[in-house]
Amino acid sequence: MLNHRRRTLVYAGGGLLGVWLLAGAGFLISNHAKVTAEKVVRQLQATDLAALSAASRAEALEDLALKMNALPYEERRQARMSGEWDRLFAAMSESEKSGFIEATMPTGFKQMLVAFEQLPEDKRRRAINDAMRGLRKSREEIASEAPPDNPLRLSTNRPPPLSEELQQKVVKIGLKTFYSDSSAQSKAELAPLLEEMQRGMESGALFRGPRRE
Repeated sequence: MLNHRRRTLVYAGGGLLGVWLLAGAGFLISNHAKVTAEKVVRQLQATDLAALSAASRAEALEDLALKMNALPYEERRQARMSGEWDRLFAAMSESEKSGFIEATMPTGFKQMLVAFEQLPEDKRRRAINDAMRGLRKSREEIASEAPPDNPLRLSTNRPPPLSEELQQKVVKIGLKTFYSDSSAQSKAELAPLLEEMQRGMESGALFRGPRRE
């Protein structure tokens, strides 16, 4: 009877240990597989399109697009700020640039462009100013918080995506028209700003009155 009980306890303990080991392994695998802005930027660093065949280029860009789309908003914004993003995009052909932009366009983006057209000029201006402010704040946070070896620090000194002259043009003609007339390169440079504007409009912040500094 005693031996039977001991065997039962040993089996139970072994089973419990196995469950914990499986759970721990699952956590490690999940954590390793989780897509982050830093992982995406490191993948950008390791990607040399010039050294790849046409088929391999397509596979590499498709994989990067999938990972960009898997990122939550904040991480996605950080990845887009990277100088490595600019380097890889410059190495793409025009068709690759257009395809990549289309593939990584966030859900609801086109609706945002249409909604912006319907805003009066003062609210268009506010939407742009708030988005520019949000991007500046994010860059400052990255500069102060990211460790020196973090690749996300590479682009904190990038110029604003829209000059004062272009801001006035967007306010006047609307974002949809401006975006449609832009080159693939310009669309890529505008992506962080436009996503910031989309988030502001979707959250309703644009309609709650101006932000206070």
